[in-house]
Amino acid sequence: MDVSFSVFDTLIDRSNMSSDKWSKYPGSVIPMWIADMDFDSPDCIKKALNQRVNEGVYGYTHTPKALVKAIKSHLSTRYDWDVSGAHLVHLPGLVCALHLSVRVFSNEGDGIVVPGPVYYHLTKAPLASGRDLLNVDIVIQNGRWVPDMAQFEVACANPKSKMILLCNPHNPGGTVYTKEELLSIHALAEKYDLVVVSDEIHCDLILDDLPHVPFASLNDDAANRTITLMAPSKTFNIAGLGYAFAVIENAKLRQAFNQERAGLIPSPNMLSLAATIAAYEEGQEWHKELLVYLKSNRDLLAKRIAATPLEMVHLEATYLAWIDVSALSLDNPYQFFVDAGVGVSDGKDFGNPNYVRLNFGCPQFILDQAMTRIEEALIKHKFM
Repeated sequence: MDVSFSVFDTLIDRSNMSSDKWSKYPGSVIPMWIADMDFDSPDCIKKALNQRVNEGVYGYTHTPKALVKAIKSHLSTRYDWDVSGAHLVHLPGLVCALHLSVRVFSNEGDGIVVPGPVYYHLTKAPLASGRDLLNVDIVIQNGRWVPDMAQFEVACANPKSKMILLCNPHNPGGTVYTKEELLSIHALAEKYDLVVVSDEIHCDLILDDLPHVPFASLNDDAANRTITLMAPSKTFNIAGLGYAFAVIENAKLRQAFNQERAGLIPSPNMLSLAATIAAYEEGQEWHKELLVYLKSNRDLLAKRIAATPLEMVHLEATYLAWIDVSALSLDNPYQFFVDAGVGVSDGKDFGNPNYVRLNFGCPQFILDQAMTRIEEALIKHKFM
């Protein structure tokens, strides 16, 4: 497939858009931190938004049937996962659902099992609500980041344990868990009767020829104990519109979740509903081209990293590279990159200060510039 380079190679000026990504650092620093791509959204989304805006009335809006149909079709087509519309919970974002889930399905002092380093809200959610964080190390096995299963069982067997927070595909490791790996995790959840909250927001950003297996789709027991969290936001670059959804097949869990969210978590923005319908109904070609482009960026990044003292395990999914800086023995790896003119995410926020996370969801010439700056800094400080 030929990628429309005119689309993905164009850098859009976001300096006057109140962009979180582009306002954090001075103009001399290339921002490559927050999970927000610099690509123009698909035309189908812009068309749907314009049409909705032109309707002129922006009152309270319930979830349209077209959205439920689009989500069901998307899950069935891509993951062979048939869900009922009654099992969907529509949300203004995924992070609030993580925090709410911890509060609903555990009590203060309970243990929450979290494989990490991991996206920081999976560790913040337990700590912010007075739960005990039971960390399981993610380790490199056969060139992939996977949980240490011996540690995993010890954590699950802890009498305090009530829940597993899972990130699949893994952020920041980029692992797409296999069905066999997920079944091993499920076996622990079943054995110790734990609720599973599965953050699957990056499931549509798999760069290798690998299937994404929703945890809840493994078997009936998994379906009965899992809250699955998904969103179109990362894939179609519409995070600012605020939409995510949960799939909760267990009626008791779903009722408890909805009861606790009432009055606290608002309904999704009406524009996000229109954007999501358009994305899932008409965004497939743009999505295919995006994955080709991101894979090219990943491969370029891997090649350039391999020629330095830095290290990066092969990334199966996401546009977020987890880069090992430990060979440099720096006191502050994050600041080293910022001083070099590349604004990365600090690895300590995810659980390991010897790493940084770099977002390569940008035009390739920007990635090239960033890598050149990093290489020049390594040479300047005599690391190369």
